[in-house]
Amino acid sequence: MRMFAAAVLLLAVSAHAETLKVGSKRFTESYILGEILVQTAVDAVHRPGLGNTGIVFAALKSGAIDLYPEYSGTIAKEILRLEGDASLETLNRALAKDGLAAGVPLGFNDGYALAMREDRAAALGVHAISQLAAHPGLNLGLSQEFLGRADGWPGLKAAYALPFQTPAGIDHGLAYEAIAAGRIDVMDIYTTDAKIEHYRLRVLDDDRRFFPRYDALLLYRQDVPARFPEAWARLQKLEGRIDERTMIRINAAAELEGRSFAQAAALFTHQAAASGPRRSFLALLFGPDLGRVTAQHLLLVFVSLAAGVAVGIPLGVAAARRPRLGQAILAAVGVIQTIPSLALLAFLIALVGAIGTLPALIALFLYALLPIVRNTCTGVAQASAGVVRAAHALGLRPREILLRIELPLAMPSILAGIKTSAVINVGTATIAAFIGAGGYGERIAAGLALNDTAMLLAGAVPAAALALLVQGAFELGERRFAWMRRER
Repeated sequence: MRMFAAAVLLLAVSAHAETLKVGSKRFTESYILGEILVQTAVDAVHRPGLGNTGIVFAALKSGAIDLYPEYSGTIAKEILRLEGDASLETLNRALAKDGLAAGVPLGFNDGYALAMREDRAAALGVHAISQLAAHPGLNLGLSQEFLGRADGWPGLKAAYALPFQTPAGIDHGLAYEAIAAGRIDVMDIYTTDAKIEHYRLRVLDDDRRFFPRYDALLLYRQDVPARFPEAWARLQKLEGRIDERTMIRINAAAELEGRSFAQAAALFTHQAAASGPRRSFLALLFGPDLGRVTAQHLLLVFVSLAAGVAVGIPLGVAAARRPRLGQAILAAVGVIQTIPSLALLAFLIALVGAIGTLPALIALFLYALLPIVRNTCTGVAQASAGVVRAAHALGLRPREILLRIELPLAMPSILAGIKTSAVINVGTATIAAFIGAGGYGERIAAGLALNDTAMLLAGAVPAAALALLVQGAFELGERRFAWMRRER
């Protein structure tokens, strides 16, 4: 297993050893800024939609990416936990201990704020956040990251003495649809969101000045200017060139006009990709990235499945042969199956010090174990006792009995377990895109960021089709195996 993990990591590192790696978070503006940086740097690759601040920052510290677009307020409050308004010099002094730096301010402030539908706010006479306290019956819908940030809900609630209970989290893109439909009354927004005007929302005044400024800039490893001097020189030319109206316009191209993130970014960089009609579902489904995401998804599913088979079958045999040990083995793989996938991925990122394919493969391998171990244990335990006793009487060794009798008799049960693991892995592998491992989940993550149903389906449909193909292939294999056994 260690050799397998090391080989995958070596492959991932060597593939991009001399290329600037740009990361981005899982929301529209970060995707677009990542594309702007890649198009500007020219010789660079984009690792899009890596997740929330904690995951992307961990990727930067580990060297899995070289830089990503960030905001001064997020660095100060969420990453460094600094008090007061921190200058760029203060941020850099604190970042230096991790070999990181912040710079190249892009020219706009994209702050946190709360917003209500204009008609609802007007009816209640609400113009500022402090006035929300007089309306405890309002229904809040806040993004998951905002709920947990130091500069998010906990601090805001305390600063304004808001009477609301902590609401359930809602995806940022979906919250706009919810507030437009009247299912929620208040949501957190980014002040350069294109949908603020589109949905006629009123941005509430931060009358107690709780939120800091969130000036967009680059957060990068200190050695980037020396390692990539030409790309860095191009990136420095972005300083001060993107104002708030420009960023809102670019965001609107992706969120309201149906352009890809690359096309939206090209509106600023003036590349040919900016042109093109609104993308249909079929155009998205059979887009130019189909071959790449399919190959990535197949790699994630079948490499992890192969590792699961190699480890799971011996564990299942051990569980069947030694009942006390078997209870511990089945309990362990059962507990692993209950761990939420994103939580397991976050833990593995910290453990292996990398994002992308390696932690995704380890997570999928762990999730593949339970059906294989359980079915192997059941199949071996249910092997005909009479046949096994006869084999012992004939003088066969335990290893020969296992390989020639028990495993062949247990094979239908084992194949069923492998089939179950394979189908589960096809679906679970979509989560791997949230840490930069690619696959069909990359489209699903982008669709969530844009609240784009067509994009979501362009990722979900091929994943479902692959699951059906895998299940069908295993069922054909099971039938052929049963036919061969009857022939014997």
